[in-house]
Amino acid sequence: MQLYNTLSAKERAELIEKAGKDRLTLSFYKYAKIENPQEFRDQLFIVWNSLDVLGRIYVATEGINGQLSLPADRFQEFKDHLDTIDFLKGIRLNIAVEQDNMSFLKLKVKVRHKIVADGLNDDTFDVTNKGVHVGADEFNALIEDENTVLVDMRNHYESEIGHFKNAVTPDVDTFRESLDIIEDDLKAHKEDKNLVMYCTGGIRCEKASAYFKHKGFKNVYQLEGGIIEYTRQVNEKNLENKFIGKNFVFDERRAEKISEDVIAQCHQCGEPFDVHTNCANDACHLLFIQCDACKEEMDNCCSAACKEIHALPYEEQKALRKGQGNSNDIFKKGRADHLPYKKDLRNIFETLKHDKPKA
Repeated sequence: MQLYNTLSAKERAELIEKAGKDRLTLSFYKYAKIENPQEFRDQLFIVWNSLDVLGRIYVATEGINGQLSLPADRFQEFKDHLDTIDFLKGIRLNIAVEQDNMSFLKLKVKVRHKIVADGLNDDTFDVTNKGVHVGADEFNALIEDENTVLVDMRNHYESEIGHFKNAVTPDVDTFRESLDIIEDDLKAHKEDKNLVMYCTGGIRCEKASAYFKHKGFKNVYQLEGGIIEYTRQVNEKNLENKFIGKNFVFDERRAEKISEDVIAQCHQCGEPFDVHTNCANDACHLLFIQCDACKEEMDNCCSAACKEIHALPYEEQKALRKGQGNSNDIFKKGRADHLPYKKDLRNIFETLKHDKPKA
């Protein structure tokens, strides 16, 4: 019985191309008690593999977090299967704003300690006592309130290419880092400010809202379904779009265009640009923003040193990597010191010290 992916990304891409079928990219999450995550994981893999589902799915005792793609003509079969699982019956599926048949090229269903690495001890607070979920229209009205502080719960490399107007964008590498920063900077406003949060699909805000209520915040709100669902509602209801730029996504697409604004810049030359790439030197693989001109000049590398290594024959590159761990730059996501135009987002909570900034 097959319980793991057996094809390479290249082989899978060839099969997708040959099939000639449109695929849907979607995501969902659910906090729920799962007694045996490994058994549940294996059951999911067997069924989803038969449906030609591809993606990255995390299962833990606290629930499930899925980002995946599947043939569009098998969507109903997939949904019907979810409905056979009690805690997933009728769950909202966030359909991607922009579709790409190659968004995922492997099916990975992994058992993890948590479905989001939040670093929290859930036994110390009630994770079910969540903030108020709001849709796009109510969210738009709420963030115009002068007593609202709007906080982006994503990491710096996500908000760098796109965020809501007037949002606080903490300069952090991880979700866990932002929790302490927000609590500390807003400690004097736990009762007189509306704390409104958003993220990509809603999962980070789900836990964060309960955490901040536990910490004494009285008026806690979260954008239902995150940026993905917000965009769908804006388009469907013809609402004003208050998101500028792109929504960073964790698949081969890298981002979805929400507005025509380009708010980021190439990390090498400073020109307006908002497309992430990975350094072509496999020993580095740094995620950073590189415009087309720099891509050509630098051979898709982040530095002259990486360019030199990348120009070597493959076997020589492989020999250089032997015995070496991954570069820390892999995890810095555009923070390497040799990137002269990397953008530091230092506007942690200036909205409380000055007049609200203009968009």
